[in-house]
Amino acid sequence: MITTRKPVMSLYVDKGCLEHWIVRDREGRFWVVPSGENAWEKREPFHPSEDAELEPVPGHYMYMLGLPI
Repeated sequence: MITTRKPVMSLYVDKGCLEHWIVRDREGRFWVVPSGENAWEKREPFHPSEDAELEPVPGHYMYMLGLPI
């Protein structure tokens, strides 16, 4: 039996703006997520420009930010 899994969420920081986090959800959409409580509920769509410098952040920060896994 073959099992398929959706990719996990990924966390990034945009080197051009260090005031918020960027999250790519399981469907491949990007979101701007502010720091602080209930951050995921305050997310907004993010459309990376060609000059965006997204750098991956280790996944354990997702727990620290309270983001859904």
